[in-house]
Amino acid sequence: MKKIIYILVLMLSFSCVSTQAQNYKTHKVKSGETVESIAKRYDVSASTIYALNPDARKKLKPNAVLLIPEPQSNTPKVTTIKELKEFIKHKVRRKETLYSLSKKYNVTQDEIKKHNTFLYANNLRKGDRLEIPVFKTITKIEEVDDVAKAYTVKPKEGKWRIAYKYGITVQELEALNPDMGTVIQPGQTIKVPNLETKTIKEVDEAYSYYTVLPKEGFYRLRIKTGSDKETLEKLNPGLAESGLKEGMILKVPYDTKLTGGTETLGVLGDTLRSNVELSNRILDEETKNIAIMLPFKLNKVNIDSVADTKEFIKNDRATAISLDFYSGALVALDSLKKMGVNLKVNVYDTKNMQSELNSILRNNDFEDTDAVIGPLLANNFNTVASALERDNVSVVSPIIKSVKIGGNVFQSRPSDVALTNKIISHFKADSTANIIIVSDRKNKEASALLKREFKGAALVASRTNKKTGKDAYYIFDQDLIKVLKPGNNIVFLETQNDGYVSNVSSILNSLNTDEIKVRLATTNKNSAFDDEEVSNHHLSNLQFTYPSVSKMIGEDDDNSFVKNYNEIYGETPNTYAVRGFDLTMDVVLRLVTSENLSRSVNDAPVTSYVENKFGYKKKTFGGHYNDMAYLVQYKDLKIIEVE
Repeated sequence: MKKIIYILVLMLSFSCVSTQAQNYKTHKVKSGETVESIAKRYDVSASTIYALNPDARKKLKPNAVLLIPEPQSNTPKVTTIKELKEFIKHKVRRKETLYSLSKKYNVTQDEIKKHNTFLYANNLRKGDRLEIPVFKTITKIEEVDDVAKAYTVKPKEGKWRIAYKYGITVQELEALNPDMGTVIQPGQTIKVPNLETKTIKEVDEAYSYYTVLPKEGFYRLRIKTGSDKETLEKLNPGLAESGLKEGMILKVPYDTKLTGGTETLGVLGDTLRSNVELSNRILDEETKNIAIMLPFKLNKVNIDSVADTKEFIKNDRATAISLDFYSGALVALDSLKKMGVNLKVNVYDTKNMQSELNSILRNNDFEDTDAVIGPLLANNFNTVASALERDNVSVVSPIIKSVKIGGNVFQSRPSDVALTNKIISHFKADSTANIIIVSDRKNKEASALLKREFKGAALVASRTNKKTGKDAYYIFDQDLIKVLKPGNNIVFLETQNDGYVSNVSSILNSLNTDEIKVRLATTNKNSAFDDEEVSNHHLSNLQFTYPSVSKMIGEDDDNSFVKNYNEIYGETPNTYAVRGFDLTMDVVLRLVTSENLSRSVNDAPVTSYVENKFGYKKKTFGGHYNDMAYLVQYKDLKIIEVE
């Protein structure tokens, strides 16, 4: 009943806040410096620097920016430095090593290599002639520079832009300004690294910007961006010296074109997108107008009877989905209010009737509407999108994948093509795996597509009923044993038959050994894989992997949306409620951080929320479609995202 009552809430107002604080400094690493020397310089412990800068434990690279606790004062610091005085020539004798030479001459092995560069590629050998550096120790009194300075936030400038300009991550910027707030505002004063003007970078709108993920290397970036290490280093001065770092913001080529075009079924690979946190950007204070159109069918709901209402919702799927979707949208609207967004929200009950839609369109002025979310079903959606196209009003499809993508349309659900491309691209990256395709007759098209993409793959077909000649939906152990090979085996299972899923997964589980490792996958994860006949233990053992429109919230995830939803409605949000939250957040944040939704496609190439992510591409003649999908797998009886 709570959800029905909330539908009566049609308008929300919002306010704006901002804060600031400054408790940290930054230090740009110079060649030859160590964590210990930097700690001594700023009168802090090395462990404190490591705690604030975990990557410093791996290797301290020149030009890297470290967070340093605010020193007590800018008093002069006494430092001891080594200055090169001369070289001693040395001819390597039998049994001498770099270690023994470093001890003999009181220098480090790295210092020997630095002045004898052939040692980087070759081992030390008898007869090698070396130049051993001799240093003199100098005690130097130096003033501590102001390594951080005040910065005034400019209009339309978010955290990521400032972090990029000053060569730090958003997390480091936030640590430098722990009370800066979720959203920074024009005129707000924050602290940034005190860099020379010539070293401050500017955001070039002709490029996209990508945030480096944990443990991400140049190989993975090449797959995502289409740019090799050399290209990325040219676009990002200093990258060659500092190396990749989690949270680092890289300039990358804008909107790389994917192999095979945007509408073919060939492998498209990972679309180039930079994952943008829209809540970190400057929010437009002007009131945005949005409309939500869903088939609530309130005319058929008897609010006076709880039992009748529950029964109606139980039997009417469109109404149930609408209520769930809108319940999540309301939580999003409340969150947006707290962020300082100004909104006017009009909610329309389409009743799933064309006549009602025509009445809504005829009796209401949508000329100043920035975006419409809905209607839910394809025919109704196409009607509204077509009617509002002349006024250039953006219309966003909530969950349906088969709508007409007119010039003003945003299809937010990834297509089946995008899902298929996601998993094919993933497994194509592993050229050593043995691919096996198991399917039934109804899925010959999917089987043929996989065979075209994995040319050396083995095909295993379902057995047939000898009497009827129809699919019997089973195979024998030997059908798989003869095509499995030692090492990694990827088995694609393409079917909608639950008995077939149970049969194949059971056999694969029994054949999965340390010598023959088997992983189960599918391009189309449907209800057959969720049937009670199918063992989740088998799927987990086989690391069952599939593409998905959304990822699943983990039971252990500390998610604020889930907490808020549970407090309001007394239950855990389902997929449609999460979708309502994610899509509403995305549409509104795109509107308040860009000129319009169309412009936001360039300004925010990829956004992600609780379970859904959005990366829109434009059709050659038409609107926009979301081609961002997840890859998930069963692991330890849980469903997790494949990184």
